[in-house]
Amino acid sequence: MPDTLPPAVPADHVAIDASEDIGVNTSTEPSIGTLIERRLSRRAAILGLAGTAAAATLTDQLLACAANLAAAQAAGPSTLSFREIAHQLGERDAVAAGYEMQVLLRWGDPILDGAPEFDPKALTPDSQRRQFGYNCDYLDFFPLPKGSNSSDHGLLVVNHEYTNTGLMFAGLGAGRAARDKVTREQAAIEIAAHGASVVEIRRENGRWRAVKESRFNRRIDGETRIRISGPAAGHAKMKTSYDSTGTMVHGTLNNCAGGNTPWGTVLIAEENFNGYFGGDPEKTPHAASFKRYGITKASWYGWVNHFDRFNVEKEPNEPYRFGWIVEFDPYDPASVPVKRTALGRFKHEGCHHAVNRDGRVVIYMGDDERFDYVYRFVTARPWNPNDPAANRDLLDEGVLSVAQFRDDGTVAWLPLIHGHGPLTAENGFTSQADVLLETRRAADLLKATPMDRPEDVEPNPVTGRVYVILTNNSRRREDQVNRANPRAANAHGHVIEIIPPGAGTEAVDHAADTMRWEMFLVAGKPGIDPGSRYHRATSEHGWLSCPDNCAFDKKGRIWIATDGANSAAGVADGLYAADTGGPGRALTRLFYQAPIGAEVCGPLFTPDNTTLFLAIQHPGETADSTFETPSTRWPDFAADTPPRPSVIAIMKTGGGEIGS
Repeated sequence: MPDTLPPAVPADHVAIDASEDIGVNTSTEPSIGTLIERRLSRRAAILGLAGTAAAATLTDQLLACAANLAAAQAAGPSTLSFREIAHQLGERDAVAAGYEMQVLLRWGDPILDGAPEFDPKALTPDSQRRQFGYNCDYLDFFPLPKGSNSSDHGLLVVNHEYTNTGLMFAGLGAGRAARDKVTREQAAIEIAAHGASVVEIRRENGRWRAVKESRFNRRIDGETRIRISGPAAGHAKMKTSYDSTGTMVHGTLNNCAGGNTPWGTVLIAEENFNGYFGGDPEKTPHAASFKRYGITKASWYGWVNHFDRFNVEKEPNEPYRFGWIVEFDPYDPASVPVKRTALGRFKHEGCHHAVNRDGRVVIYMGDDERFDYVYRFVTARPWNPNDPAANRDLLDEGVLSVAQFRDDGTVAWLPLIHGHGPLTAENGFTSQADVLLETRRAADLLKATPMDRPEDVEPNPVTGRVYVILTNNSRRREDQVNRANPRAANAHGHVIEIIPPGAGTEAVDHAADTMRWEMFLVAGKPGIDPGSRYHRATSEHGWLSCPDNCAFDKKGRIWIATDGANSAAGVADGLYAADTGGPGRALTRLFYQAPIGAEVCGPLFTPDNTTLFLAIQHPGETADSTFETPSTRWPDFAADTPPRPSVIAIMKTGGGEIGS
């Protein structure tokens, strides 16, 4: 660990972080931390995990015996061949030796017809609507031509989660001061920088390039007209002064991770939507609901000062129109995106699918807040590969369930169905729409297990096992600590593995009511952070902090991206890879590290695994970092250019599969 910690998290993000406590779940059900410790105490040997003391001792032995890090790795059991890089914290990024990085798309790059070249001092709402958006997160690749398995030509879908006001605009300063100074035009630019981009890309002569002005290129933003479908469409709480039908909304916001469907559409997740709204919730009919969802008087942005729809006193129903999964067809730039309300309303991080043995589509999701839940949606009907029209609204009907993790190593999926159990009119649920609009409260009543910020929940396409990425939970109190739960403040997060019946076979049942769960790893620095557990051969640079999302390569190995290691552990966020089975199970290795202030998002492989795309979000997001004096100017490093969130492509020098 470095001698000095990085600059503190920006003041505005401290406020954002603290505001989540307003909506925190007050459930008294055993937390996942308690259950983890019980399971680890019984299964540590089977899992191949090392506790803090053992891991520290073995690390010392490895370092004493090895002439250098490469020599230590050469004797390890991992199937990954790259030489791990060392932890760092600096202005630039780094990747393992033998690999090359290319910046493919940056904030402000022109992607639509007539878009101007990026000029950070001449931004306008119109130009931003035709340029690549801001903080990029989830990535997906759709081959061209459609239906092919091309790894050299396709459509790259990129989410744009949020904006850093003080880094986007000159003269505003940092933190809350920047938000208070935002003009109406600047607020409109920020709204235009949200949403998603679809960009045609090609690989030629070993280099990727964006195809500017392609007929496929598209921007979806905070003003795009989006249809509302499913049980909550048309509900009274979905109606506003500008939409009396409750079936059409302006825009999608805080698009974090996402997923795709077997029929070729993309799913993007609305996460921290609560932060865009201001006004006094107590002056609305929805004060209790808004509290459970973290909506307070204090907006994270200055938009509420300029646009009435973000003021809950003037548009009290507008927050109900956010917090959903949005589906659209990346191949059709004229298609209307749809918010699929059957998948529930909460702070969606991602939504990854598996096709069940009976053809039904199963989608796993996490609600990214401390003490909230893991969800699953199972379609009512199987998908039809021969009839695209039959799949068009498949996500409007099905069963949404919430996970209850148990001490015996099982997880039960509890259905959120109106009229079942406590989900009745007596508890305020008069229809399935009410259950979905108040998904969190419905899950509370079913006694789901409070989790430590569940973000990515993703099936491994090779093994059928499902990985739950839990970033951290620093708010677990000392009065929750007991012999089975020694880690009162989970500052570094962990990864859980869910095993459906038949995992590893074609008969895997992702729709089963009950599954098993095991611990994959518990993050933090061995020997320093209580409770951290890894493979016994993990090196001094292989430990990680704050896992956020993941991807799987063709061999079923997991690649874990982190968000928060800057402040939690004093190292840059990065991308770590590990086997999910065999002797190298959970032996994490550091492959890439981001520039200071940035998180690593959306790890994505081309079908042939020869390119790895990464989204590098909010570079320079540190205390007192501003447009004029940022903590990094990555990736351009030009004196007059602020840091630019970007998508990078990583390839092996000379070609070959990533990680081989």
